[in-house]
Amino acid sequence: MLKDPVCGMQVQPDSPHQLRHEETDYRFCSENCLTKFRSDPGTYLADSTDSPNQPAADPEAVYLCPMHPEVQQVGPGSCPKCGMALEPAAVSTEIDTSELDEMTRRLWVSAPLAGIVMLLAMSDLLPGQPIARWLPPDKRVWVEMLLSSPVVLWGGAPFFVRAWQSITTWNLNMFTLVGIGVGIAWLYSVVATLAPGLFPEAFRHEGAVAVYFEAAAVITSLVLVGQVLELRARSRTGHAIRALLGMAPKTARRIAEDGSDEEVSLDQVLPGDLLRVRPGEKIPVDGVVTDGRSAIDESMVTGEPIPVAKGVGERVIAATLNGTGSMIVRAEKVGADTLLSRIVEMVSEAQRSRAPLQATADAVARVFVPTVLAISALTFTLWAIFGPPPSLAFALVNAISVLIIACPCALGLATPMSIMVASGRGAGMGVLFRSAEAIEALRNVDTLVVDKTGTLTEGRPKLASLRPEPGVEEETLLQLAASLERGSEHPLAHALETGAKERGLDLIETENFEAIPGHGVSGVVAGREIAVGNRALMTRLGIQAAGLDVEAESLRHRGETVMFAAIDGRAAGLVGVADPIKQDTPEALTQLRADGVRVIMVTGDSPTTAEAVANALNLTDVEAGVLPERKSEIVRSLQEEGNVVAMAGDGVNDAPALAQAHVGIAMGTGTDVAIESAGVTLVNGDLSAIARARELSRATVRNIHQNLTFAFVYNALGVPIAAGIFYPWFGWLLNPMLAAAAMSLSSISVITNALRLR
Repeated sequence: MLKDPVCGMQVQPDSPHQLRHEETDYRFCSENCLTKFRSDPGTYLADSTDSPNQPAADPEAVYLCPMHPEVQQVGPGSCPKCGMALEPAAVSTEIDTSELDEMTRRLWVSAPLAGIVMLLAMSDLLPGQPIARWLPPDKRVWVEMLLSSPVVLWGGAPFFVRAWQSITTWNLNMFTLVGIGVGIAWLYSVVATLAPGLFPEAFRHEGAVAVYFEAAAVITSLVLVGQVLELRARSRTGHAIRALLGMAPKTARRIAEDGSDEEVSLDQVLPGDLLRVRPGEKIPVDGVVTDGRSAIDESMVTGEPIPVAKGVGERVIAATLNGTGSMIVRAEKVGADTLLSRIVEMVSEAQRSRAPLQATADAVARVFVPTVLAISALTFTLWAIFGPPPSLAFALVNAISVLIIACPCALGLATPMSIMVASGRGAGMGVLFRSAEAIEALRNVDTLVVDKTGTLTEGRPKLASLRPEPGVEEETLLQLAASLERGSEHPLAHALETGAKERGLDLIETENFEAIPGHGVSGVVAGREIAVGNRALMTRLGIQAAGLDVEAESLRHRGETVMFAAIDGRAAGLVGVADPIKQDTPEALTQLRADGVRVIMVTGDSPTTAEAVANALNLTDVEAGVLPERKSEIVRSLQEEGNVVAMAGDGVNDAPALAQAHVGIAMGTGTDVAIESAGVTLVNGDLSAIARARELSRATVRNIHQNLTFAFVYNALGVPIAAGIFYPWFGWLLNPMLAAAAMSLSSISVITNALRLR
């Protein structure tokens, strides 16, 4: 009987609350917890929304299959449909590596033992046969059985469980093939070792029945390798979620009714609370400024490194960084309702929706497994009826031989070997592939959605232009402005300082420095009163700067951020700062267009700046001023139109779209969150590497198809011989030595072909 994970009560299959929904029977707990169960044993859909007064199951304890999200259960396990490890449904900062640790332990024990068994099995092929001298074949087989048994029975135990689940639910997958093939190979070999007299003379070679301990052990170890790599990859995707969660401050400074401040945990903050945000602190919630003014670094949301001035009545976003001003913010959205929490959820859902490469193998297994089982059964029947005496012995051994020869040794190597070699080759090209899915999908990409800042551009503001007033030298304007800005932490100040140093100008000490939040800075440099800031600063200081407005607007249309400068109470000129386009970007976009890829720029920056960059790069598809959620929606809508979409970006705001895309491409110079959310990382942030990566993707997929062909040709030739189809005409039966040689040759051909990718 099924039990409710909330209260432990048995689920009543004949409950009056039972209903039918989307052709799935749901059963409800007799205690009315309203936990919805699938009629499939061991799976359920946790949902307590219909019963707000009843306790709900701990969401962190609910695990689901990333490939079949309808399969859910309390606690970790494996999916009965595909055999994949289940993952937590809820986003959490806790890292559960128990399954990865367990699989890793099994691999570390199994792999060395399997290697020794394989060495013993191939000892007769070694020059001089050194092993055979001190360990003759009749004793060697016992050592093989002793060493392979823990590999198969302990190391491969999870695969037998998954194989049994797949058979009982008739969701045949790769684990069905592995479980049957490995199990039969090991059992056959044990019987051949303990009771060789049960086998007909036709199955003996030099008086001994051949065994397949090395095949069973090696296949088990190879599958363990695949599981460890998969679990590690899934664990890395979780790092992106945890990094996002870690961006939010843990506490907030709440203002009490008496005006005093108290530091409280973030989960104690309610909508309507007034919070004080001091200079340099992260904003704890989404809210509205009620008092004060400051410049906010919103690069997490927009990707733009230049802070945005915020004053009374303007909205601020959780986890963005306050500048030098102090503000009071009224909380509006807290907890799961904040923009950061929505970004976390979008990344989580997008990562979960990726169909793993295992789907291909499982699709093959759904056809291959029943076919092999049917051939094995037919072999047994025909040999039992028409075979020579002892007909039942011939029938049993030939039927088992069919299952053994179909064991997926080369099939298991076909994809992993190509992926491993391609990953190494890509690293040498400055392209890091984080998943097999990314390698497979990149060749089919027809649409590239690309962020602006840090992807098309360098992502760091630089001095772009100087427009001094008559009578003011460029060097003087820059030297005085940069000397004053040296006392500021603003990114624009750093751009001026760097620009001055590149021109060989010495910076001068500043006196009476003052930062005016939302306006700019002022001070005394070399005895002269200097002010640098926006147009509002000039108005505040009573400086006439109307003559610079037209030129300032022209610079803005070129994508520059403009600062007004004044010397001794008079307008001295303009300083333009911009995020320059990367040198390799134009050529990279040309290569991608020539390869049939449509390029769409999507940015959180202003339409004016976005238009300037788009014009410089000849881009016609542009959407500006978008939030992270909108970026993800754009990718999703393009996918719904039938496009294979890649997303290239470098910031936290790009993470949901990177995870949503068929292939996420992160700049290696970007944030860790972006890199963890993407399937491909360009080490040097060089977009031209995408074209090289696409060619490698095409070569890798061709290589995989060739490997699969080698593997299936082996099975296609081996299975009929194992079944004894040529026995009536030529007297051929499966010679165990030939079978072992064919199995080795198939694996060697796969490995050799994969190495060609280098």
